Amino acid sequence: MKNNKKTILIIEDEPDIRDLLEFHLKKEGYNVLTSTDGERGLMAARKENPNLILLDLLLPGIKGLDVCRILKNDVDTSKINIIMVTALGQEENIVKGLETGADDYVSKPFNMSILLARISAVLRRNTTNAISEYDNVNINEIKIIPRLREVTAGQKKITDLTFTEFQILHLLATHPGWVFTRYQIIDKIRGDNYPVTDRSVDFQIVGLRKKLGDHGKLIETIRGVGYRFRRNES
Repeated sequence: MKNNKKTILIIEDEPDIRDLLEFHLKKEGYNVLTSTDGERGLMAARKENPNLILLDLLLPGIKGLDVCRILKNDVDTSKINIIMVTALGQEENIVKGLETGADDYVSKPFNMSILLARISAVLRRNTTNAISEYDNVNINEIKIIPRLREVTAGQKKITDLTFTEFQILHLLATHPGWVFTRYQIIDKIRGDNYPVTDRSVDFQIVGLRKKLGDHGKLIETIRGVGYRFRRNES
């Protein structure tokens, strides 16, 4: 099968949604496991070690955010990919989930084609070689050479990026499609103890977009959550 029989665990208490997800995932060739609450979901994750978990946040018993936190803090399950399934209006929980270590999220009601694409994208991350902080980047006409701290947008060389702007651009461009919260950006470019507010990230993004000109639109705002770099359009 195209996914090499990856295993997906659905942790969802609503039968109609759980059955719908199971049907479409099996149709795509995935092995599918299901759990109806957080406690059973944790047990299944530890026993079966699935490739990915679709995790509802509003679960009976142990809530989805706690399930995510427990799994990501356990060395035996920390590598399991997690996509949160959220209700509209749960922006605060989305942020908390991403900061806890979830890989992506999708809001209810969801489009099945989009969800399947998100699943495929998250699973691909573990099958491709990660880009190191020293590797060159070339995506959507943005070229970055970290060793020279050189950035080119289209045919224009960008020479006036600050240190922080460069770090943010490199972080986002090496993870196209990934959504980073403001606090994740701070932690990754400066470390946990960097004394900066989340709003200062917004300020850096504004400056970065302006300096990139027409290519600034490649840095997308995910309302209430954070930022991401647009995936390659080719």
